[in-house]
Amino acid sequence: MASRGLRLLGHNLLRAHRVPLRRTCPQLMCTAAQQPNNPVTESEEEKSKKQAEESAEQLAAEKAKLEDQVKDVTDKYKRALADTENMRQRSQKMVEDAKLYGIQGFCKDLLEVADILEKATQSIPKEEIKAENPHLKNLYEGLVMTEVQMQKVFKKHGIVKLNPVGSKFDPYEHEALFHTPVEGKEPGTVALVTKVGYKLHERTLRPALVGVVKGT
Repeated sequence: MASRGLRLLGHNLLRAHRVPLRRTCPQLMCTAAQQPNNPVTESEEEKSKKQAEESAEQLAAEKAKLEDQVKDVTDKYKRALADTENMRQRSQKMVEDAKLYGIQGFCKDLLEVADILEKATQSIPKEEIKAENPHLKNLYEGLVMTEVQMQKVFKKHGIVKLNPVGSKFDPYEHEALFHTPVEGKEPGTVALVTKVGYKLHERTLRPALVGVVKGT
């Protein structure tokens, strides 16, 4: 009886020690399962975050680089357009000038002829031009008609006579031969024209030779 009672007591003690072990074992297993996983998860998240930040920085750098390249190409394109337009305008101006002033050399040669005609008509005494002297009268009228016709041709091609008596002296159109005080005349004006000048459109072919009024 005593030995049986001891076996029962030992068996009960053994059961009492097994129950808490069975209850705590799953908790220990769960804890053991969770502890090694947390560091791995956090490390992967940090790595992914770091990679995303690096990718964003690279994209931003590439974007800035491309924007600079686009700006540089745009500036070069605009400069090329401006240079092309300037060249086109210069070429067009050269063509227009060639059309306008291509006859400049020929016109200068004709000016001497016009001067001779003018001197010829001025050299004939007006009092001698009478019906009693038909040859001289016809010669004078022919010279005048020739001079008038030549001035019409000049005007047709843009040649204008410069006879600036009383006008303000212009160094681009007049050449001063002398200065003299003239009563009643404003200083700096043209008092006398010894030889008329000519312009071809807006360009002076030959300046007028003049005397300028000097201030007292």
